[in-house]
Amino acid sequence: MPILIKIAGEGLSNEWAIIELQGDLESHSESSLEGKIIGDLYFTKSGSPVLIIGHHLLYGKETKLEKPFALLEKRKTDSSTEYLVKCIIKNKIIFKTRPKPIVGKE
Repeated sequence: MPILIKIAGEGLSNEWAIIELQGDLESHSESSLEGKIIGDLYFTKSGSPVLIIGHHLLYGKETKLEKPFALLEKRKTDSSTEYLVKCIIKNKIIFKTRPKPIVGKE
């Protein structure tokens, strides 16, 4: 399941990116993760992405996609179906290292 995030550009129109996680993302409950907030995404001063999920910290990197994706919105009218291009996705943020636990002071 691709996870879409919206990145606000500096002085430019808004850009979108895809987050790619290596491995599995599991929940304690049996319900689906679709439509739920799973963590917080931050960028360091140097521009490296950092994802915090629960008590885990993941470091990633941003890369360009080989082939861009189009985000489409489906609209049905009385007589036909049309698709509106919302944006073109050109970047992905990839997290491929093992998560590091966040440990508090005792």
